[in-house]
Amino acid sequence: MNAISATERPSRAVLPGWSVPLVFVVAATSQYVGAALGVFLFDTTEPATVAWLRAAAAGVALLAWRRPWRSRWTRRGIAVAAGFGIVTVSMNIVFYEAIARIPLGTAVAIEFLGPVAVATLGSRRARDLLAVVLVAVGVVLLAGVQLDVEPVGVGFAVASAVLWAGYILVGKRVADAGDGQDSLAVGMAAAAVLLAPVVLIPQVAIDASVFADPRTWMLGLGVGVLSSAVPYALDQVVLTAVGRARFALLLALLPATAAVVGAVALSQRLTVPELAGIALVMLALTVSALPTRQPAPEPPAPLSPDRRLDPHAA
Repeated sequence: MNAISATERPSRAVLPGWSVPLVFVVAATSQYVGAALGVFLFDTTEPATVAWLRAAAAGVALLAWRRPWRSRWTRRGIAVAAGFGIVTVSMNIVFYEAIARIPLGTAVAIEFLGPVAVATLGSRRARDLLAVVLVAVGVVLLAGVQLDVEPVGVGFAVASAVLWAGYILVGKRVADAGDGQDSLAVGMAAAAVLLAPVVLIPQVAIDASVFADPRTWMLGLGVGVLSSAVPYALDQVVLTAVGRARFALLLALLPATAAVVGAVALSQRLTVPELAGIALVMLALTVSALPTRQPAPEPPAPLSPDRRLDPHAA
């Protein structure tokens, strides 16, 4: 999975454990500010096109920051990075298609099946399974699920859940290789190029005038930097410090942060279910972060009289 030669691999800074949730909150805040900008694009642009603009802008910003061409890349490294980018961008495309058809809260709750599955399959402690249950219930309370929704939208949300699980699994391997942010830059740019015909041709057929409007590109740049470049780059930092299961649980901070940001910035009152959901998410993260008690080492077995007398006994 290495994209860069071992001699040129950048050193990784490991986050202290107490700072990991804080980094997640910063990433979530950036993501939701970017999402607020994206609302202005949905009036004139197809959901898949908004996701492509987000990917393209993020790719440009990350390439300018990381300048990955300074390192030596292998064909396999480029292919892995491109695959990571395609999974990430496809996840955004199908999620945007989902929220264009079903309520946001319902789409978020369904999408979280992906991280919950990763956390469940990756857990080895009973308390981790308890944390998964708490997170699942908390997200449902935060999201406000509606059952009477369009089946096609549900299908897109399920696809987003599968791709989100893939993002965690592949992203962890890329991060562990030591070149996660460079691979993210290459992957987002490659995905934007490879998916352009699939996404842009339908947009041109529906309304090509959006591409002649500077507002489209300016908003797309803002959405890409805030909703993709910043949070995904921070994800790579977090993934070097925690395992896949813990990372999947930490993702529950996203809807909780969105609810708090809405209450503070938009004066949106938190309902009792939302407050309960936030409390369950915080409890789940606390439970998952508790250290595992290590069993006391057993004292060495006493040697037999014959072995005590034998100086050559191993």
